[in-house]
Amino acid sequence: MMDEQSTHEAALAENGRGGVAGEAGPAPADPVELEAGAAGPGAPAVPGAPGAPGAPAETAEPGEPGDGGGPSDEDAGEPRRRRSFWRELPVLIVIALVIALLIKNFVVQAFYIPSPSMEHTLNVGDKVLVNKLVYDFRDIQPGDVIVFNGVGSWDPVPPAVPASSNPLVRLYDAAIRPLFRSVTGLFGTAPGQQDYIKRVIGVPGDKVACCTKGKITVNGVPLSEKSYLFPGDTPSLTHFSIVVPPGRLWVMGDHRFVSYDSRGHMVDPGNGTIPESQVVGRAFMIVWPPSRWRVLPIPATFGQPGVTSGKPAADAAPGPVMVQAAAPLLPLELGFAGAVPLTWLQRRFRLRARSGRGRPAGGRPGQAHRGRSDRGRCENSDHGRAPGRWGRRGPAR
Repeated sequence: MMDEQSTHEAALAENGRGGVAGEAGPAPADPVELEAGAAGPGAPAVPGAPGAPGAPAETAEPGEPGDGGGPSDEDAGEPRRRRSFWRELPVLIVIALVIALLIKNFVVQAFYIPSPSMEHTLNVGDKVLVNKLVYDFRDIQPGDVIVFNGVGSWDPVPPAVPASSNPLVRLYDAAIRPLFRSVTGLFGTAPGQQDYIKRVIGVPGDKVACCTKGKITVNGVPLSEKSYLFPGDTPSLTHFSIVVPPGRLWVMGDHRFVSYDSRGHMVDPGNGTIPESQVVGRAFMIVWPPSRWRVLPIPATFGQPGVTSGKPAADAAPGPVMVQAAAPLLPLELGFAGAVPLTWLQRRFRLRARSGRGRPAGGRPGQAHRGRSDRGRCENSDHGRAPGRWGRRGPAR
C-alpha cells in the first residue's frame, strides 16, 4: 500500500514539471523566428515581435529606399540643382563681362549723345551703335557719321606722367586701371574719354570750300544738305577752303549754328582736320529711345559724281552729331545673352557626365534601386508570414 502511494506521488510530481497531462509542451522555436532574432531555442515568442503569430508584417519606413512612398531621386536632386545654380552664377557673370568687353572693344559699342550739335539727326539722350569693324573692310566715305578721339587734334595731348618706381603702381597703371575703365564703361560711364561724333564731309585729297551760292562744295560739287541739316540752319556762316591732307578727314555737325567742328579748330594741328587713325567707328543705328529707332545711312547728295570720286551712291539718310561719348549698357546685355547659353550647355554636359558615372553596368540608373526595393519587400513578407504548419506542434508523445 505504501509502495503504490509513493509511486502515485512521484507520477504527480513528474506531471507538474511537464505541465498538465495530455497537453503539448512548449513548441520548438520556428526557424523563421530564429532568423528574425528570437532569443533562443524554446523561448516563448514575444507578442507583437517580428515573426510572432498575428504580428503585422514589417514595412519599410517612409522615405527609405525601396518603399516607393518617399521622395524620388528627382525630388532629392532639386536642392542640389538650386545650390549648383548659385555656385555657377558668379561664373555666368564673369563670362558675360568677358564677352561684353570683347564686343565693346572690338565689334560694336554704343555711345550716348549729350550735346545738340547733331540735331535733329541725333538728339540729346539718344544712344547710337558704332561699328568698329566696318573700316577694316572699306574706306571712310563722305557722309559717314563717325566717332573719333580728339586727343592730339582737337584736344591737347595729356602730359606724360613719369613711370613710378613701384612695380605694383606700374601694374595698376598699365593693366588694372584700363580694365576698370572698360568695365565701368559697360554701365554708361566713360571717365577721361574725349570722343566726338560728326559727319564726314571731306576725305583725303578732297577740296572742301564754303560757300558757292550758299552751299558747301566738295571738289566743286555743291552739296544739297537740306535732308539732314537742322531746320533753319545755313550750311555755314564761316567761309573756308581747304584740301584735306593725306590720312585726315574734314568733319562737321548737322546743327551748324551750335556745332564746334572742323571750322572752329582751323588753328589746331591739322587745320581742323582729324586723323583717320583716331576714328573709333561708324555710327549706323539709333537704338534708344525706341521711338527713334532707325538706321543712319549716307545721304544721297554724297553719291554725286565728283564727291565720291566716281563711286556709286550709298544708302540715303541723315547723320549724327558732335558729342562726347559715354559707353552704354548694350555690350553688357549682349554679353549676358552670350553667357547664358554657354553656361546652360556647360551644366548640361556636366550633369550628363555625372549621370554617366553613376549608372550601373548593363542597366539604366533606376534599375538597381528597384531591385533593392523588391528584395526588401520579399524579406518583409517572410517576417510577416503566419507560422502556419511550423508554428504548432502536435502533442508530445
